[in-house]
Amino acid sequence: MKRILSLITVTLLVASAAQAQPTKSRVATAAKTEQAGKSSAATDRASLMFPTTAAMPEDVVWKRDIYRQLDLTKDKNAPMYYPVEPMGRQVNLFTYLFRLILTGRINAYSYKLDGNESFDEKDKLPVKDMLERYGIYYEENGGKMTVADSDVPSAEATRYYIKESIYMDQRTGTFQTKVTALCPVLMRGADEFSSDATPYPLFWVNYDDVAPWLAKLPMMPSDLNNVTNMTADDFFTMNRYEGQIYKTNNMQGKMLHNYCPTDSDMVVEQKRIEKQLGDFEKNVWGSGFLPDTTKKDSLDAEMEATEKKSSKGLLFGRKNANARSTVSPDNSSTAATKKEKSEAPGNSSPRVSARRQRR
Repeated sequence: MKRILSLITVTLLVASAAQAQPTKSRVATAAKTEQAGKSSAATDRASLMFPTTAAMPEDVVWKRDIYRQLDLTKDKNAPMYYPVEPMGRQVNLFTYLFRLILTGRINAYSYKLDGNESFDEKDKLPVKDMLERYGIYYEENGGKMTVADSDVPSAEATRYYIKESIYMDQRTGTFQTKVTALCPVLMRGADEFSSDATPYPLFWVNYDDVAPWLAKLPMMPSDLNNVTNMTADDFFTMNRYEGQIYKTNNMQGKMLHNYCPTDSDMVVEQKRIEKQLGDFEKNVWGSGFLPDTTKKDSLDAEMEATEKKSSKGLLFGRKNANARSTVSPDNSSTAATKKEKSEAPGNSSPRVSARRQRR
């Protein structure tokens, strides 16, 4: 009986606390919960309908993080830039990401001065702050912000920063390259008087958060094939992009331009890092496991030269043998004639003999 009374008392207290909460607060809390539920449900549905590659294991034995700069004016990166303005259902990567952030489907995170990304809750970038910071015109109606297609600065987003992780998966025994973060960059300031544009990094997005949505964005891979048989997620998963290294994760947190005073030094350092990545994979497996075409070609050339030499020697040997067989009768007859002449009676040449004396 006491238990029943205690349960009734607790129920009455909870009900009174709920009634004591203001109506507006209860409505706001319910709206936030519903919105969060819709957002998570949409993300979960996208993840189920458009699965992407497996996540990087946490217990990898080797990993190196590389930051690259992608220039969208190059042919290999052009699928991310065109069409600059939406054409029906076709949009470029920046417009697509911008719409996802504007509608709250994915989160944007602040770009810090050191260039490092952080996906913590405290580093989330409010959409309104981003729009006002970079002078993007928007309209706010009922707490919702809308941006017209003509006001989306997709034409200025001609550069991207990406972070990729090169790691060795000991479970499968393979080397993988996985994109982990994206950052669109606006290039502004170039005019008829100056050709140098100033980069403005906008925000970081977590690739794992945006991957299910990128799997729904079709891309045209080349000018020779106008069929959109590739998605944005395929583009990044297969590493179809081309970019220069501008930073690596190091203990001092330095970028390449911090210790490369000239452009030539920068190029040398970038090539050195690329070679390190290739050499590490090659040294792990060894030359016996990786196909070394150079070594194979040199070995084949050496064997071919040996065979030619042996066949050539055999041919010369046969020629010499034939020459000896044809010349030897004449030589033997000549030697016999000389012997007969030396032993003839009329020959005045003295015979010389040597005997060992007995002792």
